[in-house]
Amino acid sequence: MVFRYESTVPTPRDEVFAWHERPGAFARLTAPWQPVRLTAEADSLRDGTAVLTLPGGLRWRAAHLPDRYDPPRRFADHLVGRPLSTVLSWTHAHDFLQEPGGTRVVDRVATSVPEALLRPMFTYRHAQLADDLAARARFREWSDRVLTVAVTGSGGLVGRNLCSLLTVNGHRVVRLVRRDPGAPGERRWDPEAPAPDLLHGVDALVHLAGEPLLGRFTERHKRALRESRLGPTRALAELVAREDGLRVFVTASAVGYYGPDRGDEVLTEDSPRGAGFLADLVADWEAAARPAADAGTRCVQVRTGIVQTPAGGVLGLQYPLFAAGLGGRIGDGRQWLSWIGADDLSDVYVRALLDDTLSGPVNAVAPNPVRGAEHARLLARTLRRPALLPVPAAAPAALLGRQGAEEVALADQRVAPARLAASGHRFRYPELEGALAHLFGHPRPD
Repeated sequence: MVFRYESTVPTPRDEVFAWHERPGAFARLTAPWQPVRLTAEADSLRDGTAVLTLPGGLRWRAAHLPDRYDPPRRFADHLVGRPLSTVLSWTHAHDFLQEPGGTRVVDRVATSVPEALLRPMFTYRHAQLADDLAARARFREWSDRVLTVAVTGSGGLVGRNLCSLLTVNGHRVVRLVRRDPGAPGERRWDPEAPAPDLLHGVDALVHLAGEPLLGRFTERHKRALRESRLGPTRALAELVAREDGLRVFVTASAVGYYGPDRGDEVLTEDSPRGAGFLADLVADWEAAARPAADAGTRCVQVRTGIVQTPAGGVLGLQYPLFAAGLGGRIGDGRQWLSWIGADDLSDVYVRALLDDTLSGPVNAVAPNPVRGAEHARLLARTLRRPALLPVPAAAPAALLGRQGAEEVALADQRVAPARLAASGHRFRYPELEGALAHLFGHPRPD
């Protein structure tokens, strides 16, 4: 079988081909619902090999074909290596045809993989390419500088997505890791006592590292949440304050700042802080970056809502249940859920790096929050499954503890991206229905 999928993007062919050649391109095109992990990107579209790890430790090795490398018109790859190549066939040609006003992107795959599995994947890939190229044009409105960006937490859900978006747009990423560096571009980072030269040659720092929020809210877990955020953030801020040439310090934050029970109140960056453990934690977390701001460095705190991606986080937990027809609203479903698509969140971080007019707290949420019941309904409809099994409030309490359930799973926060809206920011997916459709490889709703 030869599967064919094509679309047109309003971008010159040279630029489209160059996007595919940059580090991060394969990561950008990997479908987030698939149970695969990108182990290695090809270092060349001419003769490099990309490696994906599948369940059970199987490796998918896509070797590029030198005789079919013809920039900016074409490149191709095929499946190599046992055992997969003995049971599956796969040769994938990527063609780029110059057309008036844009480029026609054509994927042709000679394979034994069923079309039913391929179509969602290529629907996602082509939409992702178009979205990334459109975002690249917006990035140029803010700045055309090429930055060297240091990133903590680069291996996490948000970090992986952001790093690939930065590199595919031509920026250099320095990954700050807590182990001995094992790859080019890594530097060892001690969260309690960062080395004086850690940020030499760096233009910007994005600080994402911290204990994952999801977990039972025991005293031990809450202490880990605080200790993994406050001390390391303060130590980095003090280092930033002493580092000549570093332009901007961007730190992760959370809409937990507003407290868990705000009802129908529309919450902007100027709204007062709420009550509760997370509100206190976020306030202290943001304050820990103050030494950098006091020294004159532009600082941005990205107050993130519920990130939507089946690759992890809350949606990653919900997806298997809903796919099995076992999903439903949590509690009474009346609580407001302030969400953001994973790629829109990465766009906000890129804007924070490039846009010199942006500083202080920024609500990283889509402009159209939904209630919990609506989120469940739209997710079920996207997956073509029922949503008939509501989750009683006692269930998240059993997993997260009473406080965790109240402040995370049942939090009622109607947050608005006021500062982004005032700056004319354009979201890839302002509506949840479109975001979910893209994340699961469906055509965009009309």
